[in-house]
Amino acid sequence: MSTTAAKTLEPQPAELSSLKADAPAAGASRELNLDVVLDIPVTLSMEVGRSRISIRNLLQLNQGSVIELERAVSEPLDVFVNGTLIAHGEVVVVNEKFGIRLTDVISPAERIRKLK
Repeated sequence: MSTTAAKTLEPQPAELSSLKADAPAAGASRELNLDVVLDIPVTLSMEVGRSRISIRNLLQLNQGSVIELERAVSEPLDVFVNGTLIAHGEVVVVNEKFGIRLTDVISPAERIRKLK
């Protein structure tokens, strides 16, 4: 490569004049508009309990098999939104359908702390 070609490839300073002067600074307080996310669907799921078994035992399961879970009867269920724990609750029956009564909702600050 010749020295003339090398000079044309040298980095040039970027022009930042196109940035708006009235844009809020990073970390500045802004009014949040949550309307844009209110109709986004999320997956809500409840977990009764878990169990770890070997594939050998899994293959032996059939109709009527009972799997012991790691959760006690008196413990609340976990409520997840898109895989993130948001609350605990208990099973209820409403109009012949199962439901869940929330007994403890995880605070937004705690949910954010768990994400980090």
